[in-house]
Amino acid sequence: MTRQTCVLVVDDDPWLLRFVKANLEAIHYRVVTAEEATTAMELLARESPDLLILDIMLPGVDGYEICKHVRTFSMVPVLMLTAKIDEQDKVKGLQIGADDYLTKPFGVPELLARVEALLRRAKISQASPSAPTFSSGDLTVDLVRRRVTVRDQEIYLTPTEYALLSELAVNAGRIMLHQDLLTKVWGPEYRDEVEYLRAYVRHLRRKIERDPTHPQYILSRPGVGYTLASPTAEA
Repeated sequence: MTRQTCVLVVDDDPWLLRFVKANLEAIHYRVVTAEEATTAMELLARESPDLLILDIMLPGVDGYEICKHVRTFSMVPVLMLTAKIDEQDKVKGLQIGADDYLTKPFGVPELLARVEALLRRAKISQASPSAPTFSSGDLTVDLVRRRVTVRDQEIYLTPTEYALLSELAVNAGRIMLHQDLLTKVWGPEYRDEVEYLRAYVRHLRRKIERDPTHPQYILSRPGVGYTLASPTAEA
């Protein structure tokens, strides 16, 4: 029997938990909920959810700390819930491994679109690629084992960062349009979120480039898109 997709929702607002649970169960997801960190971590270990929806403002240990801890042992996609719109809050979340944000209050269509896009992205990133490995200079992307190394050191990437890099890797040497990258990595709902893409590219460059301000791998084509330098281009 096919395993039912499981979503763990962590928020200290009982009404919001009921709202999210009811709407996700209506489209046949299995939903488990927690109102604080201890229960959330127990459920993560026991249920192995396919997606974690995590509020930032929790009593005691906040969502940032939970996300940071989760990333030490799991690559589960993380959707952060926030009542704030401060760009710094979003940057902080990206830096510790969040995959997407949903700002309160939100409606059912936006919730479902974000959830389905994240699950779709995770599924695509786990698919077996046609080419097993990409190498350029000191950068190697093992597309089968989903392992990235730079100067022989393994680099930790979030699921979204890996999905973006692998998409660039399988199209190395080609200019990928902003809209195409957003559609393929995030989903069609994100095709106009160019600033979103730029933020992820900045974080990815910090992890793989010697000098992120003068990148040698992920190259910009202003107003157009990005390309990953191929060995042929370097020759």
